[in-house]
Amino acid sequence: MRTNNTCSAFVVGSHPVRPVHPVQNAEPPHPVGLLSPAAAAFDAVAPRFDARFGAWLSVAAQRRAVRAALLDAFPVGARVLELGGGTGEDAAWLARRGRTVLLTDPSPAMVREAAAKLVPLGMPEPTIAPAERLPELSELHASGSLDGAFSNFAALNCVTDLAAVGLGLARLVRPGGRALLVVFGTLAVGEWVVQLARGDARAAFRRLARGDVPARLGGHDFSVRYHRGADLVRALAPWFRPVARRGIGVCVPPSAAEPWISRHPRLLGALEAADRVVSRPLAALGDHVLYDFVRTETAA
Repeated sequence: MRTNNTCSAFVVGSHPVRPVHPVQNAEPPHPVGLLSPAAAAFDAVAPRFDARFGAWLSVAAQRRAVRAALLDAFPVGARVLELGGGTGEDAAWLARRGRTVLLTDPSPAMVREAAAKLVPLGMPEPTIAPAERLPELSELHASGSLDGAFSNFAALNCVTDLAAVGLGLARLVRPGGRALLVVFGTLAVGEWVVQLARGDARAAFRRLARGDVPARLGGHDFSVRYHRGADLVRALAPWFRPVARRGIGVCVPPSAAEPWISRHPRLLGALEAADRVVSRPLAALGDHVLYDFVRTETAA
């Protein structure tokens, strides 16, 4: 499940990777054949995406945890990049709180949805840009021109070339800037509980897999990868140094528990309160894990 800015996905099928389109703004729309399989899947559901997932309380609870970290990392006036920003929910939220967000996403339809929210707020026009093409995007901006970057709800789990992401971020983010990257947790206990209760052991433990894992959304097949923390650290070195991690949804259940958990808001509230206590010591058990990096002085 992708929640406004993610590659969180329904895992059932596979698809070969097609070439991605070049970096550019939201117009004109691109033929589906030019998109990566993941971008084509989210392109297909973009117009109804917010309505489909926006009402889920588990998603809102996990989003609140991430947003608290974003406010802490990026002060008022900060200029930040968002990778895989989807329909722009987080970018618009930050914009209303005095941050400037350059949103990127590989799906033209998602970018159009985001532009409708962000342009009226005075934000830069969102950009159609797969995360793997970040080095190309960096050529359009001055080196070190951004105060930080973030990616929420597993957008990077649709990315195979993390090294390209690391290089692009290194060129764009100033020394001392932060990069907050939220990916799927690979030891997500909540996912185990929910899927085993349904009798689906394969779905319960799919995040332990290495390499491409088949996924499906909007009638389109694509692949995801369940990156480990070490994968991110290796891809961002030597330009970024890891400083912290926290679990997002250690106690709050994954979206697989929807719509049941949304019918029990008091229980969810108690689980969200518990998350605030255990999110750091039990970070590895989260439905998602937020990795916090700081930009070093090393030139890219």
